[in-house]
Amino acid sequence: QVQVVESGGGLVQAGGSLGLSCAASRTVSRIKDMGWYRQAPGKQRELVATISSDGSSNYAVSVKGRFTISRDNAKNTVYLQMNSLKPEDTAVYYCNAKAISLTTWIDYDYWGQGTQVTVSS
Repeated sequence: QVQVVESGGGLVQAGGSLGLSCAASRTVSRIKDMGWYRQAPGKQRELVATISSDGSSNYAVSVKGRFTISRDNAKNTVYLQMNSLKPEDTAVYYCNAKAISLTTWIDYDYWGQGTQVTVSS
């Protein structure tokens, strides 16, 4: 079982910055990839950025160069630094943790409750 808890987010003007963090607490599981997804009103959830346990990262084209994902493996925590924010970045941001159970060796996806990011023009 893994619990994923996000923090950060809020309201910012266009061009501003915000940071998100997400901590995954685990029992008898190993955290693999972690990442951020977002869902704007009326749209499907989309990938923002992911990072593997060895630090390899992947970004959506729309955020590349503006957002930076990082990770602290010792704390099972992933961060998302968002710079040069645009109104189209407005969405609920969800943290995702992919973990493998060390008892059943089955992969699971865990999601946070989501945090609102609103960028005003």
